[in-house]
Formats: sequence, structure tokens, C-alpha cells
Amino acid sequence: MSFINFEILATSIVILCRVVIISLERLFPYNAHQSLLRKGFWNDLGMYTLVQSFVLSQIIFGFAYWLDGITELSSYGLLSSWPIWGQVLLSLVVHDFYIYWFHRWQHHNRYLWRTHEAHHSTEDVDWLSGPRSHSLEILINQTVEFAPLILLGCAPETIAIKGMLDAVWGMYIHSNINIRSGVLQYVINGPEMHRWHHAIDHEAHNMNFGTKFAIWDWIFGTAFFPSGRKPVGYGLGDENFPENYFKQHAWAFRRFRKK
Repeated sequence: MSFINFEILATSIVILCRVVIISLERLFPYNAHQSLLRKGFWNDLGMYTLVQSFVLSQIIFGFAYWLDGITELSSYGLLSSWPIWGQVLLSLVVHDFYIYWFHRWQHHNRYLWRTHEAHHSTEDVDWLSGPRSHSLEILINQTVEFAPLILLGCAPETIAIKGMLDAVWGMYIHSNINIRSGVLQYVINGPEMHRWHHAIDHEAHNMNFGTKFAIWDWIFGTAFFPSGRKPVGYGLGDENFPENYFKQHAWAFRRFRKK
């Protein structure tokens, strides 16, 4: 199978998973009152999911291949002899460990929080909440994620698989599905814990930073997983946060309030 056909297959899997997750949200909702066409739906689907993701992917991969053209690091093939499953597994674990700490830093640094607050602004957490992320946040995290794969000589299929897993897992952990993962939630992250990360409840503040692996939160003491109750609500609690994509981006550069 050629790389182009492989990429088409990966994209088809993402679309299929999107349909499945949306269907499960309708059949087994965690919050039954949530509408599919919730507030900000078209903004998140059109501007963040379609336009921003396409434009930023061109910039990120263009930069990575430009950097490789200068350094020729991929010619050393440091990971090219590894099987594809090994390349994917390594990238999953290493990047997820990085994203845990960077994500945690975003919540504790007022400058980095400005690049992250858009992601927390959705008042209805669902499959489409993941893509709502400031372009600066995406540029940082996905450059850190994919540039090393190119520079280390990973197979193109590895990059396609990693991108596919990112997209599917991002939809899954934000989904409005009433899921019970049991003991898996101590290792693999899912919507049970991640919806608490978006909650406005005081106890959940700055908790559950893991993306694909929940184990980082349990190891480093940031896990919050109460039973028997649901979050009071989601979002920033900021009535002034804009609804328009461009205004949401500009909002990150507003002046800090004087103490």
C-alpha cells in the first residue's frame, strides 16, 4: 500500500470513528440535555476543525521538512530500522509524557494559560471540544510532536498513524458518552476523568492533565476521579469570552489586569 493510500485509509478511519462517537453520544449521553448543535458548534467545526487544522498542519510539517533539509538528520535513520509499531509506541509514550507536563505548566503559568483558555471555554464538552485550541498551542505541541519523528527518520506511516490516533483520542476523551472504563481508567485516559478537567467545580481545578494515558496523573498526584456525582458545569465562567474564532484568538493577547 502506497503512503497516499495509507493516508486516505487513516483519514477514513477518523471519519468513521467520528460518526460512531457522535452516534454513541446520542444513544448513551452522559449529559442528556446536551444538543449536537450546541453553542459554538459551527465555529468549532468550521474554523478550528477544518480550516485551522489544515493551515497549521501545512506550517508545522513545512517547517519540519525545511529543518530536516538543513540538518539532514533523517539521513542518519536513527529510528528507521524500528518496526512501525515500535515507532508509534515510542512516539505515543514520549509525547504523552511531554504533553502532561506542558499541559500542567499551561495551567500554572499566566502567559501559557492565555494559549490554553480557549480550549476550556466550551460550556458543553463533547466530541468537538478537542479541536478548540489556540493556534499557538497547536503550533508548539504538534511541532514538538511531529518534527522529531521526521528528523529521526520515522516511516511516513508512523506519522499518519500518530495523527490518526491523536484525532480519534481527542474526540473520545471529550465525548459526551456515559462510559465506564473500570480499572482501565487508572492507565488509559477517557471521558470519565477528562470531563472533570473541564469542570468548573473547585475540587477539580488544575487536575487530570493526562491525554492518552491517565497513569501520569495517578503517579504525579493530579488525579481527580470522584464517584456518585457529576460536574456542576464546564467552561471558564467568563461571560466576556468571545464566541468568534478570530476574537477568541485575539483575546489571548489582552492586557493583564493590575492586581
